[in-house]
Amino acid sequence: MLAAMPPTPAPRPDRPGPPVRDRGDACPGALRLHSAADGQLARVRIPAGDLTVRQARALADVADRLGDGHLSLTSRGNVELRGLPDGCGQALAGLLADAGLLPSVRHERIRNVLASPLAGLDRHTPSDVRLWARSLDALLCASESATALSGRFLFVLDDGRGDVAGLSGDVTLLAESGRRAPADTAYAPGAASGYGALLRVGDERAVLRIAADDVPRAALTAAEVFLAAAAEGGNGAWRVRELPAGRPLTAREVERALRATGIAAEQADSAGPAPDVPYADATAPGAVEGADGRCAVVALAPLGRLSVTQWRLLASIAADDGRGALRLTPWRGIVVPGLPTALAARRLTDLAAAGLVTDPDSPWRRVTACTGLPGCAKSRRDVRSDAAASLAVGRPVPADASQVPAGLPVHWSGCERRCGHPHGAWVDVLATPEGYRATVVGPNSLLRAPVSRETPRPGTVSRETPPGAPPFCPSPSPSTPQPTTPRPQ
Repeated sequence: MLAAMPPTPAPRPDRPGPPVRDRGDACPGALRLHSAADGQLARVRIPAGDLTVRQARALADVADRLGDGHLSLTSRGNVELRGLPDGCGQALAGLLADAGLLPSVRHERIRNVLASPLAGLDRHTPSDVRLWARSLDALLCASESATALSGRFLFVLDDGRGDVAGLSGDVTLLAESGRRAPADTAYAPGAASGYGALLRVGDERAVLRIAADDVPRAALTAAEVFLAAAAEGGNGAWRVRELPAGRPLTAREVERALRATGIAAEQADSAGPAPDVPYADATAPGAVEGADGRCAVVALAPLGRLSVTQWRLLASIAADDGRGALRLTPWRGIVVPGLPTALAARRLTDLAAAGLVTDPDSPWRRVTACTGLPGCAKSRRDVRSDAAASLAVGRPVPADASQVPAGLPVHWSGCERRCGHPHGAWVDVLATPEGYRATVVGPNSLLRAPVSRETPRPGTVSRETPPGAPPFCPSPSPSTPQPTTPRPQ
């Protein structure tokens, strides 16, 4: 079983040249708040989505005491708090620091680390890359140079199943699960898996093979090489894909830097068979059976929003029945690991009764939305209410969308920024002055002409992923809209 990187995206001839960034990025953080129409907004980075029960309860307390009584989950597994009052910064920082959610004031916005949410939990689990994620976060918080990274720079650690490897990471590492190093290799098998991981920067075709024990340090080194390339490129790039064509970041350049720091690396073929093990679907709600006789339960937050009551229920289940921890997913889900198998169905029933999505066949599963009115003044519509009304009658797409491919994510947007839109192929439901317009956005091989007319009323359905769907998310196409700040991360 060989892990394989997702296919490198095809060239994007229609895409404009890289942007010139003449200022720092304005991504919100826990300390740098964004002024929205409904009050101040804080984005709390949760590396790898890992939360202790104590931290989860602290977030609920903050949302209750300072915010609007809700928590929003983002497409990077982070948490947003909305409706915060002016002048709350000091109180907010103190509450987060007391809970261990603010380990470094100078690094709080650059702790963008995604990791496979089910790593270490399902029956056929590959390497627990989440250990790598924790080590990487510690290295980031101790690095002086890392403070120069933008709040949008993203590290992705995939456990080999391909669930997060296609989510547009700037530095992506894919565990080579089940692969064994030959006796004469220079690489000592790491604690996690044979050779360790394949490393890719941006959309570079070439990948590097890294030993398991070197993965966190290699990820930080690759980010430091990017910073040097961005300084030389002269356009102030925030992300690897924004580097000018005349100054790209290559695997060969990263390899030289790794070897200079004592990290062995070699170029490898990114192609190869996808894992043939029946890994659990990390995007689906429900129960996930583990190898230890226990299981995890996964619930999705409708449109990515939870009340503090729903959040506290999850924390209580984790404390009373689980391992005292929760994991947030980039699909606006929450994983509660370590429940006795006999309790799983009952707890899923409790979560469903509280208004969370626990059925993998639910039409809510693949539908997301931006903030919309009244929280965002740029929005044309209250898209969340419109999406909820449409879903209440089983219609995720608000127009005659009979030609929309089944199984694609659907994202409702109040304006052309399309904040928080999915990666890969998706259905773009855009509020226009004339009404909603639904079109398919995705890789060239999936692109079609607009498939629905503009309409002010909801319409037909797009449901689940068909059997045999590819294990990796395709990358955005030339027509993928490029949102601007503040964009959910």
